[in-house]
Amino acid sequence: MSGDQFTSAALPGEAGAASAAARDGHASGSRPETTGLPFGRPGRPFGSTPFVFGFTAALGVLTAWLLVQALTASASMLLLIVVSLFLAVGLDPAVRWLEEHGLPRWAAITAVFTAVIVLFAGFAMAIIPALSEQAGQFAEQLPTYIQQLQNNPQIRDLDQRYQLLERLQAYLTSGDLGRQVFGGLLGIASIVVSAVFSTLTVLILTLYFLGALRSITRTGYRLIPRSRRDRARLLGDEILNRVGGYVAGNLIISLIAGVTTFVFLSIAGVPYALALAIIVAVTDLIPLIGAFIGAGIATLVALFASLPVAIATLIFFVVYQQIENYLIAPKVMKSSVDVPAAATIVAALIGGALLGVVGALLAIPVAAAIQVIVNHVVLPRQERH
Repeated sequence: MSGDQFTSAALPGEAGAASAAARDGHASGSRPETTGLPFGRPGRPFGSTPFVFGFTAALGVLTAWLLVQALTASASMLLLIVVSLFLAVGLDPAVRWLEEHGLPRWAAITAVFTAVIVLFAGFAMAIIPALSEQAGQFAEQLPTYIQQLQNNPQIRDLDQRYQLLERLQAYLTSGDLGRQVFGGLLGIASIVVSAVFSTLTVLILTLYFLGALRSITRTGYRLIPRSRRDRARLLGDEILNRVGGYVAGNLIISLIAGVTTFVFLSIAGVPYALALAIIVAVTDLIPLIGAFIGAGIATLVALFASLPVAIATLIFFVVYQQIENYLIAPKVMKSSVDVPAAATIVAALIGGALLGVVGALLAIPVAAAIQVIVNHVVLPRQERH
Protein backbone atom coordinates (compact mmCIF):
# COMPACT_ATOMS: atom_id res chain seq x y z
CA MET A 1 0.00 0.00 0.00
CA SER A 2 1.37 3.37 -1.01
CA GLY A 3 1.69 6.43 1.30
CA ASP A 4 -1.23 8.23 -0.30
CA GLN A 5 -3.45 5.20 0.10
CA PHE A 6 -2.33 4.79 3.68
CA THR A 7 -3.13 8.39 4.43
CA SER A 8 -6.56 8.27 2.82
CA ALA A 9 -7.31 5.02 4.59
CA ALA A 10 -6.31 6.47 7.92
CA LEU A 11 -8.56 9.52 7.65
CA PRO A 12 -11.83 7.75 8.53
CA GLY A 13 -10.23 6.30 11.61
CA GLU A 14 -8.96 9.68 12.67
CA ALA A 15 -12.41 11.19 12.14
CA GLY A 16 -13.93 8.47 14.25
CA ALA A 17 -11.35 9.02 16.94
CA ALA A 18 -12.06 12.76 16.93
CA SER A 19 -15.78 12.10 17.19
CA ALA A 20 -15.21 9.74 20.06
CA ALA A 21 -13.00 12.26 21.81
CA ALA A 22 -15.64 14.93 21.35
CA ARG A 23 -18.26 12.59 22.81
CA ASP A 24 -16.01 11.76 25.71
CA GLY A 25 -15.38 15.43 26.30
CA HIS A 26 -19.10 16.22 26.42
CA ALA A 27 -19.72 13.23 28.63
CA SER A 28 -17.04 14.25 31.09
CA GLY A 29 -18.34 17.83 31.27
CA SER A 30 -15.30 19.49 29.70
CA ARG A 31 -15.88 22.53 27.46
CA PRO A 32 -15.43 22.07 23.69
CA GLU A 33 -13.16 24.29 21.66
CA THR A 34 -14.79 27.79 21.48
CA THR A 35 -12.04 30.07 20.22
CA GLY A 36 -13.23 33.70 20.25
CA LEU A 37 -16.49 32.82 22.10
CA PRO A 38 -15.92 33.48 25.82
CA PHE A 39 -19.40 32.26 26.81
CA GLY A 40 -19.47 29.21 24.61
CA ARG A 41 -20.92 28.42 21.21
CA PRO A 42 -24.62 29.41 20.88
CA GLY A 43 -27.08 26.58 20.63
CA ARG A 44 -29.80 25.96 18.13
CA PRO A 45 -32.64 28.54 18.07
CA PHE A 46 -36.01 27.68 19.53
CA GLY A 47 -38.56 26.34 17.15
CA SER A 48 -41.18 28.73 15.77
CA THR A 49 -44.11 27.27 17.68
CA PRO A 50 -47.41 29.15 18.06
CA PHE A 51 -46.72 29.58 21.77
CA VAL A 52 -43.29 31.17 21.18
CA PHE A 53 -44.70 33.41 18.45
CA GLY A 54 -47.63 34.57 20.61
CA PHE A 55 -45.42 35.15 23.64
CA THR A 56 -42.94 37.18 21.58
CA ALA A 57 -45.73 39.23 19.99
CA ALA A 58 -47.27 39.93 23.41
CA LEU A 59 -43.90 41.10 24.75
CA GLY A 60 -43.51 43.39 21.72
CA VAL A 61 -46.94 44.97 22.24
CA LEU A 62 -46.29 45.40 25.97
CA THR A 63 -42.90 47.02 25.29
CA ALA A 64 -44.44 49.40 22.74
CA TRP A 65 -47.20 50.37 25.17
CA LEU A 66 -44.73 51.00 27.99
CA LEU A 67 -42.58 53.08 25.64
CA VAL A 68 -45.58 55.23 24.64
CA GLN A 69 -46.50 55.70 28.30
CA ALA A 70 -42.94 56.70 29.16
CA LEU A 71 -42.80 59.21 26.30
CA THR A 72 -46.17 60.68 27.32
CA ALA A 73 -45.12 61.03 30.95
CA SER A 74 -41.81 62.68 30.05
CA ALA A 75 -43.11 64.81 27.16
CA SER A 76 -42.62 68.11 28.98
CA MET A 77 -39.06 67.26 29.97
CA LEU A 78 -38.25 66.01 26.47
CA LEU A 79 -39.54 69.32 25.13
CA LEU A 80 -37.20 71.21 27.46
CA ILE A 81 -34.30 69.05 26.26
CA VAL A 82 -35.14 69.76 22.61
CA VAL A 83 -35.38 73.50 23.30
CA SER A 84 -32.06 73.45 25.15
CA LEU A 85 -30.33 71.60 22.33
CA PHE A 86 -31.86 74.01 19.84
CA LEU A 87 -30.52 76.99 21.81
CA ALA A 88 -27.10 75.36 22.13
CA VAL A 89 -26.91 74.86 18.37
CA GLY A 90 -28.03 78.46 17.88
CA LEU A 91 -25.44 79.88 20.27
CA ASP A 92 -22.59 77.78 18.88
CA PRO A 93 -21.85 80.20 15.97
CA ALA A 94 -21.21 82.98 18.48
CA VAL A 95 -18.89 80.68 20.44
CA ARG A 96 -16.99 79.74 17.28
CA TRP A 97 -16.71 83.41 16.28
CA LEU A 98 -15.10 84.22 19.64
CA GLU A 99 -12.80 81.23 19.24
CA GLU A 100 -11.69 82.51 15.84
CA HIS A 101 -10.79 85.82 17.50
CA GLY A 102 -8.43 84.25 20.03
CA LEU A 103 -10.58 83.14 22.98
CA PRO A 104 -10.36 79.54 24.20
CA ARG A 105 -13.59 77.60 23.94
CA TRP A 106 -14.34 77.64 27.66
CA ALA A 107 -13.93 81.43 27.77
CA ALA A 108 -16.10 81.84 24.66
CA ILE A 109 -18.83 79.66 26.17
CA THR A 110 -18.65 81.64 29.41
CA ALA A 111 -18.96 84.97 27.59
CA VAL A 112 -21.92 83.85 25.45
CA PHE A 113 -23.74 82.22 28.35
CA THR A 114 -23.19 85.28 30.54
CA ALA A 115 -24.82 87.40 27.84
CA VAL A 116 -27.81 85.02 27.83
CA ILE A 117 -28.12 85.25 31.63
CA VAL A 118 -27.97 89.05 31.48
CA LEU A 119 -30.72 89.01 28.84
CA PHE A 120 -33.01 86.87 31.00
CA ALA A 121 -32.27 88.95 34.09
CA GLY A 122 -32.93 92.19 32.22
CA PHE A 123 -36.25 90.86 30.97
CA ALA A 124 -37.32 89.88 34.51
CA MET A 125 -36.18 93.18 36.04
CA ALA A 126 -38.05 95.16 33.39
CA ILE A 127 -41.30 93.18 33.50
CA ILE A 128 -41.82 92.32 37.18
CA PRO A 129 -41.70 95.90 38.60
CA ALA A 130 -44.06 97.14 35.89
CA LEU A 131 -46.57 94.38 36.60
CA SER A 132 -46.42 94.87 40.36
CA GLU A 133 -46.84 98.64 39.99
CA GLN A 134 -49.82 98.22 37.68
CA ALA A 135 -51.43 95.78 40.11
CA GLY A 136 -50.92 98.21 42.99
CA GLN A 137 -52.37 101.10 41.02
CA PHE A 138 -55.39 99.01 40.05
CA ALA A 139 -56.03 98.08 43.69
CA GLU A 140 -55.79 101.75 44.72
CA GLN A 141 -58.09 102.93 41.94
CA LEU A 142 -60.70 100.16 42.42
CA PRO A 143 -62.99 102.28 44.70
CA THR A 144 -62.82 105.12 42.15
CA TYR A 145 -63.80 102.73 39.37
CA ILE A 146 -66.80 101.52 41.40
CA GLN A 147 -67.83 105.11 42.13
CA GLN A 148 -67.67 105.90 38.41
CA LEU A 149 -69.92 102.92 37.73
CA GLN A 150 -72.43 104.20 40.26
CA ASN A 151 -72.45 107.64 38.63
CA ASN A 152 -73.13 106.18 35.20
CA PRO A 153 -76.85 106.59 34.33
CA GLN A 154 -77.10 103.27 32.51
CA ILE A 155 -75.40 101.38 35.31
CA ARG A 156 -77.65 103.15 37.85
CA ASP A 157 -80.73 102.12 35.89
CA LEU A 158 -79.58 98.51 35.70
CA ASP A 159 -78.81 98.57 39.40
CA GLN A 160 -82.31 99.77 40.21
CA ARG A 161 -83.80 96.97 38.12
CA TYR A 162 -81.56 94.03 39.04
CA GLN A 163 -79.71 95.22 42.20
CA LEU A 164 -76.33 94.59 40.57
CA LEU A 165 -74.29 96.68 42.97
CA GLU A 166 -76.05 95.15 45.96
CA ARG A 167 -75.27 91.66 44.72
CA LEU A 168 -71.70 92.70 43.97
CA GLN A 169 -71.29 94.07 47.47
CA ALA A 170 -72.71 90.90 48.98
CA TYR A 171 -70.34 88.83 46.90
CA LEU A 172 -67.36 90.94 47.95
CA THR A 173 -68.20 90.65 51.63
CA SER A 174 -68.83 86.89 51.47
CA GLY A 175 -66.14 84.28 51.89
CA ASP A 176 -66.47 82.97 48.34
CA LEU A 177 -64.31 85.75 46.95
CA GLY A 178 -61.55 85.07 49.42
CA ARG A 179 -61.50 81.38 48.62
CA GLN A 180 -61.48 82.03 44.89
CA VAL A 181 -58.77 84.66 45.17
CA PHE A 182 -56.67 82.38 47.38
CA GLY A 183 -57.13 79.51 44.94
CA GLY A 184 -56.28 81.81 42.06
CA LEU A 185 -53.17 83.03 43.85
CA LEU A 186 -52.08 79.44 44.46
CA GLY A 187 -52.65 78.66 40.80
CA ILE A 188 -50.65 81.70 39.73
CA ALA A 189 -47.89 80.81 42.18
CA SER A 190 -47.67 77.26 40.81
CA ILE A 191 -47.48 78.61 37.26
CA VAL A 192 -44.71 81.03 38.26
CA VAL A 193 -42.75 78.30 40.06
CA SER A 194 -43.12 75.97 37.07
CA ALA A 195 -41.97 78.72 34.68
CA VAL A 196 -38.93 79.50 36.85
CA PHE A 197 -38.04 75.80 37.12
CA SER A 198 -38.39 75.32 33.35
CA THR A 199 -36.26 78.40 32.67
CA LEU A 200 -33.50 77.26 35.00
CA THR A 201 -33.62 73.76 33.51
CA VAL A 202 -33.32 75.14 29.98
CA LEU A 203 -30.41 77.37 30.96
CA ILE A 204 -28.49 74.58 32.70
CA LEU A 205 -29.09 72.09 29.88
CA THR A 206 -28.13 74.70 27.28
CA LEU A 207 -24.84 75.26 29.09
CA TYR A 208 -24.08 71.53 29.19
CA PHE A 209 -25.09 70.99 25.56
CA LEU A 210 -23.06 74.01 24.46
CA GLY A 211 -19.96 72.67 26.18
CA ALA A 212 -20.40 69.13 24.87
CA LEU A 213 -21.78 69.96 21.42
CA ARG A 214 -18.68 68.78 19.55
CA SER A 215 -18.60 65.53 21.48
CA ILE A 216 -22.32 65.00 20.87
CA THR A 217 -21.95 65.51 17.13
CA ARG A 218 -18.90 63.22 16.95
CA THR A 219 -20.77 60.48 18.79
CA GLY A 220 -23.78 60.92 16.54
CA TYR A 221 -21.64 60.60 13.42
CA ARG A 222 -19.98 57.45 14.77
CA LEU A 223 -23.38 55.75 14.88
CA ILE A 224 -23.51 55.99 11.08
CA PRO A 225 -21.76 53.26 9.01
CA ARG A 226 -18.22 54.16 7.94
CA SER A 227 -19.07 54.05 4.24
CA ARG A 228 -21.65 56.85 4.67
CA ARG A 229 -20.07 58.73 7.57
CA ASP A 230 -18.26 61.43 5.57
CA ARG A 231 -21.34 62.37 3.57
CA ALA A 232 -23.51 62.32 6.70
CA ARG A 233 -20.99 64.58 8.45
CA LEU A 234 -21.13 67.11 5.63
CA LEU A 235 -24.93 67.11 5.62
CA GLY A 236 -25.10 67.29 9.40
CA ASP A 237 -22.69 70.20 9.58
CA GLU A 238 -24.71 72.05 6.93
CA ILE A 239 -27.92 71.50 8.89
CA LEU A 240 -26.30 72.67 12.14
CA ASN A 241 -24.94 75.76 10.39
CA ARG A 242 -28.39 76.61 9.06
CA VAL A 243 -30.06 76.11 12.42
CA GLY A 244 -27.40 78.22 14.13
CA GLY A 245 -27.71 80.89 11.46
CA TYR A 246 -31.49 80.97 11.89
CA VAL A 247 -31.27 81.40 15.66
CA ALA A 248 -28.57 84.06 15.41
CA GLY A 249 -30.43 85.92 12.67
CA ASN A 250 -33.71 85.78 14.54
CA LEU A 251 -32.03 87.16 17.66
CA ILE A 252 -30.53 90.02 15.66
CA ILE A 253 -33.92 90.88 14.14
CA SER A 254 -35.57 90.80 17.57
CA LEU A 255 -32.83 93.01 19.01
CA ILE A 256 -33.39 95.57 16.24
CA ALA A 257 -37.15 95.47 16.87
CA GLY A 258 -36.69 95.96 20.61
CA VAL A 259 -34.26 98.86 20.29
CA THR A 260 -36.40 100.61 17.67
CA THR A 261 -39.54 100.16 19.78
CA PHE A 262 -37.82 101.50 22.89
CA VAL A 263 -36.69 104.63 21.04
CA PHE A 264 -40.15 105.33 19.65
CA LEU A 265 -42.04 104.63 22.89
CA SER A 266 -39.63 106.82 24.85
CA ILE A 267 -40.13 109.72 22.43
CA ALA A 268 -43.92 109.23 22.38
CA GLY A 269 -44.12 109.21 26.17
CA VAL A 270 -45.63 105.72 26.50
CA PRO A 271 -45.23 104.37 30.05
CA TYR A 272 -42.99 101.38 30.70
CA ALA A 273 -41.11 101.81 27.43
CA LEU A 274 -38.29 99.43 28.41
CA ALA A 275 -40.62 96.63 29.51
CA LEU A 276 -42.71 96.98 26.36
CA ALA A 277 -39.62 97.00 24.16
CA ILE A 278 -38.42 93.74 25.75
CA ILE A 279 -41.87 92.20 25.28
CA VAL A 280 -41.84 93.23 21.61
CA ALA A 281 -38.34 91.76 21.17
CA VAL A 282 -39.32 88.44 22.78
CA THR A 283 -42.62 88.07 20.93
CA ASP A 284 -40.91 88.96 17.67
CA LEU A 285 -39.11 85.62 17.91
CA ILE A 286 -42.45 83.85 17.33
CA PRO A 287 -43.13 83.34 13.61
CA LEU A 288 -46.26 84.76 11.97
CA ILE A 289 -48.12 86.04 15.04
CA GLY A 290 -45.34 87.23 17.35
CA ALA A 291 -45.10 90.73 15.89
CA PHE A 292 -48.89 91.25 16.19
CA ILE A 293 -48.86 90.15 19.84
CA GLY A 294 -46.10 92.60 20.78
CA ALA A 295 -47.69 95.43 18.80
CA GLY A 296 -51.09 94.79 20.40
CA ILE A 297 -49.69 94.87 23.94
CA ALA A 298 -47.74 98.07 23.29
CA THR A 299 -50.76 99.76 21.67
CA LEU A 300 -53.04 98.87 24.59
CA VAL A 301 -50.56 100.29 27.09
CA ALA A 302 -50.24 103.42 24.93
CA LEU A 303 -53.97 104.03 25.53
CA PHE A 304 -53.09 104.97 29.12
CA ALA A 305 -51.17 107.94 27.70
CA SER A 306 -53.80 109.15 25.20
CA LEU A 307 -55.76 108.02 22.19
CA PRO A 308 -53.56 109.91 19.67
CA VAL A 309 -50.46 108.28 21.16
CA ALA A 310 -52.08 104.84 20.80
CA ILE A 311 -52.96 105.56 17.17
CA ALA A 312 -49.40 106.76 16.49
CA THR A 313 -48.05 103.59 18.16
CA LEU A 314 -50.24 101.41 15.97
CA ILE A 315 -49.09 103.24 12.83
CA PHE A 316 -45.46 102.86 13.93
CA PHE A 317 -45.77 99.09 14.29
CA VAL A 318 -47.53 98.71 10.95
CA VAL A 319 -44.78 100.66 9.16
CA TYR A 320 -41.96 98.97 11.05
CA GLN A 321 -43.36 95.50 10.33
CA GLN A 322 -43.24 96.18 6.60
CA ILE A 323 -39.65 97.41 6.91
CA GLU A 324 -38.69 94.31 8.90
CA ASN A 325 -40.39 91.89 6.50
CA TYR A 326 -39.00 93.35 3.28
CA LEU A 327 -35.68 94.94 4.26
CA ILE A 328 -34.26 93.75 7.57
CA ALA A 329 -35.20 90.05 7.59
CA PRO A 330 -34.08 89.25 4.00
CA LYS A 331 -30.66 90.84 4.55
CA VAL A 332 -30.11 89.12 7.90
CA MET A 333 -31.39 85.69 6.83
CA LYS A 334 -30.00 85.54 3.29
CA SER A 335 -26.84 83.65 4.32
CA SER A 336 -28.38 81.32 6.91
CA VAL A 337 -31.87 79.98 6.17
CA ASP A 338 -33.28 80.08 2.66
CA VAL A 339 -36.71 78.50 3.05
CA PRO A 340 -39.53 79.42 0.66
CA ALA A 341 -42.24 81.62 2.14
CA ALA A 342 -44.95 79.02 1.59
CA ALA A 343 -42.87 76.35 3.34
CA THR A 344 -42.21 78.74 6.22
CA ILE A 345 -45.92 79.42 6.74
CA VAL A 346 -46.89 75.75 6.49
CA ALA A 347 -44.08 74.68 8.85
CA ALA A 348 -44.98 77.35 11.41
CA LEU A 349 -48.66 76.39 11.32
CA ILE A 350 -47.94 72.68 11.73
CA GLY A 351 -45.37 73.29 14.46
CA GLY A 352 -47.73 75.60 16.31
CA ALA A 353 -50.55 73.06 16.11
CA LEU A 354 -48.31 70.28 17.47
CA LEU A 355 -46.27 72.04 20.16
CA GLY A 356 -47.67 75.55 20.46
CA VAL A 357 -45.26 78.47 20.54
CA VAL A 358 -42.24 76.18 20.93
CA GLY A 359 -43.30 74.20 17.88
CA ALA A 360 -43.65 77.38 15.83
CA LEU A 361 -40.13 78.41 16.89
CA LEU A 362 -38.63 75.04 15.96
CA ALA A 363 -40.61 74.59 12.75
CA ILE A 364 -38.54 76.80 10.44
CA PRO A 365 -35.13 75.25 11.31
CA VAL A 366 -36.68 71.80 10.89
CA ALA A 367 -38.01 72.89 7.50
CA ALA A 368 -34.53 74.11 6.58
CA ALA A 369 -33.03 70.74 7.59
CA ILE A 370 -35.62 68.87 5.52
CA GLN A 371 -34.83 71.14 2.59
CA VAL A 372 -31.12 70.27 2.83
CA ILE A 373 -31.89 66.54 2.87
CA VAL A 374 -34.32 66.82 -0.05
CA ASN A 375 -31.95 68.93 -2.20
CA HIS A 376 -28.80 66.91 -1.55
CA VAL A 377 -30.07 63.37 -0.95
CA VAL A 378 -33.55 62.74 -2.30
CA LEU A 379 -33.46 64.70 -5.56
CA PRO A 380 -29.98 63.48 -6.69
CA ARG A 381 -31.07 59.91 -5.98
CA GLN A 382 -34.18 60.38 -8.09
CA GLU A 383 -32.08 61.74 -10.96
CA ARG A 384 -29.95 58.56 -11.02
CA HIS A 385 -32.97 56.31 -11.65
